[in-house]
Amino acid sequence: MWSKLGSLKLGDWWRGLIVAIATTPITIILQSIDAESLVFDWKAIIMGALAGGLGYILKNLGTGSAGNILTNK
Repeated sequence: MWSKLGSLKLGDWWRGLIVAIATTPITIILQSIDAESLVFDWKAIIMGALAGGLGYILKNLGTGSAGNILTNK
């Protein structure tokens, strides 16, 4: 199911894309709450989506086949 430590499967990339897409509305909601009006700061939205997706990919690179951090066990 999971990739070996330091490797990624195609499913990891798809899940990373899903995480990136899912962070977009969260970013919009948080910015709008902070500004007390509907806000679309596209640079911040894209940066948040990239951070979420890349964070997921990096997490998968650092976990082994059982999901343990920095080990294949």
